[in-house]
Amino acid sequence: QVQLVESGGGLVQTGGSLSLSCAASGRTFRNFAMAWFRQAPGKEREFVAFIRMTGLTTGYADSVKGRFTISRDNAKSTANLQMNSLKPGDTAVYFCAAGHPDDTLNYVGSAYPYWGQGTQVTVAS
Repeated sequence: QVQLVESGGGLVQTGGSLSLSCAASGRTFRNFAMAWFRQAPGKEREFVAFIRMTGLTTGYADSVKGRFTISRDNAKSTANLQMNSLKPGDTAVYFCAAGHPDDTLNYVGSAYPYWGQGTQVTVAS
């Protein structure tokens, strides 16, 4: 089992920045790929970013590419999402997830068995 706890959400103005953090406990963090997903009201959950175990391989949704940066600190068992140039369309509950997805499934939520409770991000226009 892996327990995940997100933090860092909040209210920000358009163009502002937020940094989300996901703290993991339980099994060995460095053995898991990590990802961030988000879900806006009335919409399906969508992929945001992933990072593989060593941190050398990352991927992003087109909607956040160039604005968001995912990173991890295996020594601290944390995964982070730096969000810059935020837009109202980024408003959602953000979830971190952990798992061992195949390389072709990094973007797929069902490939991650462990999830946090989520943290709300609201971008005001």
